Amino acid sequence: MLFQLLSAVESSPKAESPWKSYILLGVLFLVMIAFMIFNRRSQKKRQEETKNMLDAIQPGNKVKTIGGICGIVVEVCPDDNTFVLETGTEKSGKSYIKFDKQAVYQTDATVKKEEKPAVKEETAEENPQEEKKDEE
Repeated sequence: MLFQLLSAVESSPKAESPWKSYILLGVLFLVMIAFMIFNRRSQKKRQEETKNMLDAIQPGNKVKTIGGICGIVVEVCPDDNTFVLETGTEKSGKSYIKFDKQAVYQTDATVKKEEKPAVKEETAEENPQEEKKDEE
């Protein structure tokens, strides 16, 4: 089908100027660049959210691994980026497994958002020393 369209364009008596083709290619190129930029931004955002979630894991959090193992975090070792997971019950017997933090699929750990401190505006009322300097 593509070859038929190309042959029909070549056999047409009225040839278009080549600059229209260049404009079309330029627009397509710009659209591809814009798509890549937006895709990269969303990917970075997702990676940051995942990193924050993994950093928020503390002892006592419930975790589900990518292998489907569910349990409670007992110990977190930030040096080698691992944690110890307690699985099982008192009746069946508890077991402890050491996992890499990257193996976390789901957790109930809440990510603490950092609040930016409000900028305090200084006024003459708050700073009486400046008033004395102005008067002299």
